[in-house]
Amino acid sequence: MHDHVNDPYVQEAKRRGYRSRAAFKLVELADKDRLLRPGIVAVDLGSAPGSWCQVLRERLSPGGRIVAVDVLPMDPVVGVAFVQADFSTDEGLAAVAGALDGRRADLVLPDMAPNLSGIDAVDQARSVGLADLALAFAVDHLQPGGDFAVKVFQGSGLAEFERSMRERFAKVYVRKPRASRDRSREVFLVGKGFRPR
Repeated sequence: MHDHVNDPYVQEAKRRGYRSRAAFKLVELADKDRLLRPGIVAVDLGSAPGSWCQVLRERLSPGGRIVAVDVLPMDPVVGVAFVQADFSTDEGLAAVAGALDGRRADLVLPDMAPNLSGIDAVDQARSVGLADLALAFAVDHLQPGGDFAVKVFQGSGLAEFERSMRERFAKVYVRKPRASRDRSREVFLVGKGFRPR
């Protein structure tokens, strides 16, 4: 708790009105890999509590379309279409498709983590499973040339997942934003230039 309260990213998030320190992870990824351009269509998978939506709103206005999806409720963010659903179900996919209003996404951003059991092998398998679901969503909903940035955890299955991304994107980068805590095994894989089959 002491570390959290004194965390400079936590303090800066409060100062700027962001809902969590995770906002700064997206800011760094976006700046490094040129992910955010005004007017694009972006889908935030696993959006609650909404700090990534806040960054998207700042960067994509005017004209951008932002669709946020989570199984958990999320307080509204002005200009963001929120869908409370499981995007891996038919009903959830239909709801997301409705929010996209027939458009394809330019950017898909899954910042999801599984419910942790405390058993490393189980948690790692769940993490990679979520990433696989997110990649399948991106393949079905991205524009040709679109981008994808997904949170994953270092460990078993990550190399295979990275290979799957390399089959679908022109370039894939592994990123560890400065706002990620040093002790965390999380990294982000950024896919640039989606290539439909």
